[in-house]
Amino acid sequence: MKTNKYQRRFYRDWVKAKDLRLAVVSSKETDLQILTNKELDKGFVFEKIRAYRWDIENYIDRDRRFLTALKPLSVELNAAPIVKEMSQAARIANVGPMAAVAGAIAQAIGRDLLKAGYKDVIIENGGDIFLASRKPRLVRIYTGSSKLWKGLSLKIKPKDMPLGICTSSGSIGHSLSFGQADSAVVLSKNAALADAVATATTNRVQKKEDLAAALEFARSIKGVIGAVVILKDNLISWGKVEFTR
Repeated sequence: MKTNKYQRRFYRDWVKAKDLRLAVVSSKETDLQILTNKELDKGFVFEKIRAYRWDIENYIDRDRRFLTALKPLSVELNAAPIVKEMSQAARIANVGPMAAVAGAIAQAIGRDLLKAGYKDVIIENGGDIFLASRKPRLVRIYTGSSKLWKGLSLKIKPKDMPLGICTSSGSIGHSLSFGQADSAVVLSKNAALADAVATATTNRVQKKEDLAAALEFARSIKGVIGAVVILKDNLISWGKVEFTR
């Protein structure tokens, strides 16, 4: 059941990447689970989170609409890069800019860690993932109470990374959604775009008859390379999507 209250991120208990180091870094609402090939410099990540959050919060102070808009919003020419990236992703997906915030932050931190010399970087931010790895990785899809899809995962190959894998749900979690899809997963090289498109895709699903049109919408977005949409016992997919259990 959808709720506005914070829900413990129980899916983090499923992580089994024993070859990677695991850490959690949080600042205010931003709560990142990070896996890397060597011990994480938490201080470095914490300062990066604070900087990106400051960019976003400072812009909201200048234009409150950035926080509340449900449609695309143009931003000032001198806006911070992460603000511009969120705005551009929202414009492409026809949603508000905050629909891209989790993916944008995960991606920004992921890029920073790669530049700092980390070779494997996996960042999960509330179900939105930045993934860069030298070996194949499995990303599990959670669809709530449906037993049919229990354990269903996506196999992601190194040649397709770095990659954004973002999920939106109309029935699970606390994020605002106007749709009923149990899970809409979008794959893109741009995690901010994947986040925004996942939201827009979920918004298009009220009943199973809407699944094909919702998938076609995701497919139509330049930069999206794969998508999965699930509603109860119905699943539809397209693109670079390889399922496994």
